[in-house]
Amino acid sequence: MSDGFDVIVVGGGPGGYVCAIRCAQLGLKTAVVERERLGGICLNWGCIPTKALLRSSEIWHLMHRLPEFGFSADNFKFDIAKIVARSRAVSQQLSNGVGFLMKKHKIAVIAGEAKLAGKGKLAVGKDGKSTEYAAKHIVLATGARARTLPGLEPDGKLVWTYREAMVPPAFPKSLLVVGSGAIGIEFASFYRTLGAEVTVVEVLDRVLPVEDEEISAFAAKAFTKQGMTLKTGTTVTELKKGADNVTATLKAKDGKTEQLTVERVILAMGIVGNVENLGLEAAGIKVDRTHVVAGKYGETGVDGVWAIGDLVGPPWLAHKAMHEGVIVAEKIAGVKGVHPLNASNVPGCTYCWPQVASVGLTEAKAKETGRKIKVGRFPFIGNGKAIALGEADGLVKTVFDAQTGELLGAHMIGAEVTELIQGYVIAKTGELTDQELSHTIFPHPTLSEMMHEAVLAADGAALHI
Repeated sequence: MSDGFDVIVVGGGPGGYVCAIRCAQLGLKTAVVERERLGGICLNWGCIPTKALLRSSEIWHLMHRLPEFGFSADNFKFDIAKIVARSRAVSQQLSNGVGFLMKKHKIAVIAGEAKLAGKGKLAVGKDGKSTEYAAKHIVLATGARARTLPGLEPDGKLVWTYREAMVPPAFPKSLLVVGSGAIGIEFASFYRTLGAEVTVVEVLDRVLPVEDEEISAFAAKAFTKQGMTLKTGTTVTELKKGADNVTATLKAKDGKTEQLTVERVILAMGIVGNVENLGLEAAGIKVDRTHVVAGKYGETGVDGVWAIGDLVGPPWLAHKAMHEGVIVAEKIAGVKGVHPLNASNVPGCTYCWPQVASVGLTEAKAKETGRKIKVGRFPFIGNGKAIALGEADGLVKTVFDAQTGELLGAHMIGAEVTELIQGYVIAKTGELTDQELSHTIFPHPTLSEMMHEAVLAADGAALHI
């Protein structure tokens, strides 16, 4: 058996590597086991490379608006191979950066696949060989992968998951995106902006179904205006592959079916946890619908074993995993006053065009609590900076408890809202009321002024509408 560690983290994604860093900062001898590349799905095949792709599509969009800003150019074109290469380079740079952080904090990186091997023991296999390691604490951070359904399995050529969608060998002229959550809509936005004919199918009655209904409707209108075809309340019952295309059978709520032939299909129907071959059952760790059941501090119920990130409960977001990683590290180290994760304070961001961001309860969910609420709205068209940027389409919406002034939720759609939402996250975490936010001075001219106006609007005091 190898020398023992205080903590071994299984998985080098955002939750895992952040947990390891915090453990090391707290004086714990720490190791990370990773079977592929440091940074996990987020840095290598998710959050970061997709944002690089979307930045390219944003530039393409702006190039088509040059006359509006006083410019002219002819015959501009894009090279999908170079767009993909830039995205991969960005990903590689950040993955290398995680490797540097491991060295900086003297964290051992163990390559291979890990399996629980008894109390305080972990077996790591690579190239047919297995090495056993000892640790006082083991943190499971193995993440998740794309969900597939019978008859809708990806083949990597005609039917893609997010991995293939990020590295297309050629640009498809037409696409079917199955699922309209953040992943599906971001890919739909990328490909549509670059000129592909895109159809999005969603089994629920609206796109971006976890968002506030008003924001979802605004987004659907914007996507349709861009030329996307949205089919809600619809399922894909069959994918028939041709030589270089796929014919999908779509079934609507009323039972009617139709055929749609596209060059490629992107599956974005959610995720399943990577729970296989970890020795969970033998260890007595509970799994519910492919996700490990963990307590409010990441405890699994098995002494010395913890779980964080996409492997456990929602929201399945990198920043939530990072926060959980810090919580677990500090609990292991005995730090006093560690607060459990408050999921209602975790922001969600979708980097489509227009961007969507939110935190807390939707208007409908707030009403379901039985509280009396008040809602504020402010449109981008009322903001000078938005008009100057040429980004006057959007909406900021706030939801407050009418009696206490507590901020229950905030919902935004429009330019740069994924950057703006943190203001409301800070306010919500700090338990600021509508009155305290109203008395806060926001700089002019900025997009952030709309956040102030949306607070004022909840009390009928908005100044610029």
